[in-house]
Amino acid sequence: MRAGRVTGTHPEDGSGTPASASRRDTADAPGENPAPPARQGAAGTPRRRVDVGELVRVRTRHPEAIAEAAARRVRRPLLNENGRLMIVAADHPARGALGVGDRKLAMANRADLLERLCLALSRPGVDGVLATADILDDLLLLGALDHKVVMGSMNRGGLQGASFELDDRFTGHRPQDIERLGFDAGKLLLRVDYSDPGSLSTLESTARAIDAMAERRLPVFVEPFISRRTPEGKVRNDLSAEAVTRSIAIASGLGGSSAYTWLKVPVTENPDDMARVMETSTLPAVLLGGDIGDSPEDQVAAYEKWRGALRLPTVRGLVVGRSLLYPADGDVAAAVDTAVGLL
Repeated sequence: MRAGRVTGTHPEDGSGTPASASRRDTADAPGENPAPPARQGAAGTPRRRVDVGELVRVRTRHPEAIAEAAARRVRRPLLNENGRLMIVAADHPARGALGVGDRKLAMANRADLLERLCLALSRPGVDGVLATADILDDLLLLGALDHKVVMGSMNRGGLQGASFELDDRFTGHRPQDIERLGFDAGKLLLRVDYSDPGSLSTLESTARAIDAMAERRLPVFVEPFISRRTPEGKVRNDLSAEAVTRSIAIASGLGGSSAYTWLKVPVTENPDDMARVMETSTLPAVLLGGDIGDSPEDQVAAYEKWRGALRLPTVRGLVVGRSLLYPADGDVAAAVDTAVGLL
């Protein structure tokens, strides 16, 4: 085991302490502690047990271990030989979006979320993860990001349900953070409400973020929506063919260069419209998952929508989170494997 990992035992002294921590502060070592036993997934797939106490110990005693783990991480190209991407998304909690279907706090248990992420990342064909700093830092300490594409989530300021929800300010990874940590890409959310003058500031800040990423030759995945508030004040994204077409056209034209811009787009309300909608831009795109519902039937329907859109020439992969990490039947491995099979 290499320095800074919060799992397994030290190869030299047998302790459960990360190697970097044990060399600096042996008085804090927990002693002869084996790694916690793996949990079993719904289909018997081993699910790695996360030791929260050890994560907290490293964070409090040796916070520099996070940067050390990032510097040590073994990187890979954004795309492998097949030219496709399968990314697991987990940046929802930072926007206060913890629900999955009718389970309002499904993503609130951090250890459970990390275990689900580690299982998903271990499946063949999964290329990487999209998350905020807190989650990526934990995954770095767990040694789960070697040979994976790591995407930093850049703007999480539009908290779900807030009066300022459409003000998607850049509260997450900055371009310089993504560069400093050796991450592979960034992702930003762009919601435009034609009745909200604040959308102009959102467009401008998004363009400047795209410029900053392009200057560093770092890909940025832009997730655009035309959004509106209902009479009850809730934000709704318009998934009609016309609205998604407009959102793609707007996002594609932002910044001084589109060389490093990717799109992260939803499947339209009528999946048959996707071929026409995706003719709007030549930028490479990935499909987003979203909250697809709580039933196995909803999951199957989502797979079929993704399958059709993935045949389009500009669509290069999937970035899916909740529907794979919290599937209706609880089997994370099977859900992930099915999604990978669509590629």
